Amino acid sequence: MSLDRPDLTGSTAFITGTTRGIGKQIALDLAEQGCNIVSTGKTSEEGDEYSEDKEIEGTIEQTAREVEQRGPEALSIQVDVRDEDAVDAAAQEAIDHFGEVDIVINNASAIQLYAVEDLPPKRFDLMTDVNVRGTYLTARAFIDHLKTVDDAWILANAPPVSIDRKPGSAPYTWSKLGMSFITLSLADELDEYDIGCNSFWPVTAIDTRATRYFGLGTEDDWRSPDIVSDTVLEILSRDPAEFTGNAVYDEELLREAGLDDFSAYNLTPGDPAPMSAQMADPEYSRSE
Repeated sequence: MSLDRPDLTGSTAFITGTTRGIGKQIALDLAEQGCNIVSTGKTSEEGDEYSEDKEIEGTIEQTAREVEQRGPEALSIQVDVRDEDAVDAAAQEAIDHFGEVDIVINNASAIQLYAVEDLPPKRFDLMTDVNVRGTYLTARAFIDHLKTVDDAWILANAPPVSIDRKPGSAPYTWSKLGMSFITLSLADELDEYDIGCNSFWPVTAIDTRATRYFGLGTEDDWRSPDIVSDTVLEILSRDPAEFTGNAVYDEELLREAGLDDFSAYNLTPGDPAPMSAQMADPEYSRSE
């Protein structure tokens, strides 16, 4: 069964971390549905003063070009989500350019999978600042604007908050749970404005640069980023006044939407283990 995709013609999405991986796939798939895209990140062809790795493939401009090949308009803005002034300026530039931004997606994340004693303090600060502070700053920068917009959304690529410890990767897991905590709290804070605030998270590991770099399994364990972007599209097909305050897993939401065959997302034949879900919930198992 195929999914019913929403018509996003006339909508504009501000997405953090679109140079590669999940963020880029979300940008391109929303564009396929007619959505204008604000492509943001550190790596820019105009100079990547924030980038620590000059060899990383992908830029905000390249994603913007691929968006425009699909029809909608794109705006690329280099921004460090840790920087309050930069985030505020990027939000205002996006609003001034498009007139209205109705979808804000906090995807940008830093990842370091180490135990507490093995993680240098500067790396702890990086994950806290990018993941939690970045989500807070980006959402906050758009709140006043979103209050005036019909069918507005604030979404975060982050797991459900279901544990109080994660030995071996506590700093990273804590920072990702913080993204959800901020987003789901906004669901209550902004309830009277009918802004849909939700987090989404993959059940399996996703094939990204970080997954490969940290050796999180093999291709037998991974799915393509398309399953995450399809999850975002399913969220956006709903009424934000009704569908808010949810922390969803991709498989569960897509199965609820009528999808019962996930093989198209798998990199190899088989059924990848719920590795990503178990990162945030070691007791997680698929429903029979």
